[in-house]
Amino acid sequence: MLLPALLRRAHAPASQPRRHLSRLLDRYGFVAPASLTPAPRESRNPDDAAAAGKKRRTKKPPYRPPSSLDRGGRPPACSDLPFDFRFSYTESTPGSKPIGLREPKYSPFGPGRLDRPWTGLCAPAVDATLRDVDAEDPLPDAEKGLEEARRRERERVLAEPITPAEREFLVEKCQKNRTKRQINLGRDGLTHNMLNDTHNNWKCCEAVRIKCLGVPTVDMENVCHQLEDKSGGLIIHRKSGHLILYRGRHYNPKKRPVIPLMLWKPAEPIYPRLIKTTIEGLTIEETKQMRKKGLYVPVLTKLAKNGYYGSLVPMVRDAFLADELVRIDCKGLPKSDYKKIGVKLRDLVPCIIVSFDKEQIIVWRGKDYDGNLQDQTQKSFSSVVDSDDTLVESENGDPVPTPSDWPSECSEISSSDEVLDDKSVISDLD
Repeated sequence: MLLPALLRRAHAPASQPRRHLSRLLDRYGFVAPASLTPAPRESRNPDDAAAAGKKRRTKKPPYRPPSSLDRGGRPPACSDLPFDFRFSYTESTPGSKPIGLREPKYSPFGPGRLDRPWTGLCAPAVDATLRDVDAEDPLPDAEKGLEEARRRERERVLAEPITPAEREFLVEKCQKNRTKRQINLGRDGLTHNMLNDTHNNWKCCEAVRIKCLGVPTVDMENVCHQLEDKSGGLIIHRKSGHLILYRGRHYNPKKRPVIPLMLWKPAEPIYPRLIKTTIEGLTIEETKQMRKKGLYVPVLTKLAKNGYYGSLVPMVRDAFLADELVRIDCKGLPKSDYKKIGVKLRDLVPCIIVSFDKEQIIVWRGKDYDGNLQDQTQKSFSSVVDSDDTLVESENGDPVPTPSDWPSECSEISSSDEVLDDKSVISDLD
């Protein structure tokens, strides 16, 4: 039976090669529908491909996170504050001119965010090219007008002085057990962005507590002056490094000044060297001997890190009555901190900086030292503080301590449990 079947298949015409190996198609005559039969691929026309590409969705741009430098087409901020914008108002003196800059004049406010140019030190309120160097008063008339306008505006906001009862109420309201609102003033002093923090706190309360620690506390008079001058407020309470700044009777938070924020801290400029090869008025040998002798002078006090140094200047003045050299121990403090303290002592005492070796501040009173002049300066300093005490009360209604009482009250200035007063220090030096 197999032979005839094989012969029929041999004489049959050649058929198309079968794609399926199954015999079901031969037995039952099954024909697959057209939907299941794969059609051969046709070559597409390039015109049709271009038309299909146009119908496709355009690809979305990659996500770009928002940046504070991108103004989005907005104009630069315009501030009507009549003073030069600086990073720190207490730790920078406009009178001292640097000898160079550490970086190009990149504005810390960001590109295109402020309508004032950045000079590397500040953003002046009035263009510096308007100043007349040859004139007796190089301050331009436009800047004088800004100062006068600021003085009138401050008087209008403060209005009549507050009564003792109102002062006591505000001081009690700003104590630690009543509120947590506080602005910390550290080694950078009163920075530009702190002015914005002050006005933000004044939205919700009439007065704000400010805690001062570190290098700026050497000259608290300057800190208080700059706070009142730049913010327009009034200090109604002062106890060591704690201040309470009052906003004024007619302060309107909706009409607060525009304060553009600094986005980063600008690099400090290059100033002349503090320690010269020879001290003015001495030879090289005398300078070497004085620096060696200064390391063996008894320590006046040891400064704690981020402490309160308000009594340091009177202590150095009193120590100069007994010895020509004074040594202050600064172990544990950053090098930049005790160098800034030395510069403040040089300007406030005044004295001559001898050395910063081995984390010690060594100062010399100079050849032309006059003890009577120092006594008069100390008395005038005490009288100024006494006059302030009549206006500023402490938390309990007691007057603020005078400079003679500061060493016994401010334990932060020394790491030991007891702090020597001025008389004991002088007796030790004898």
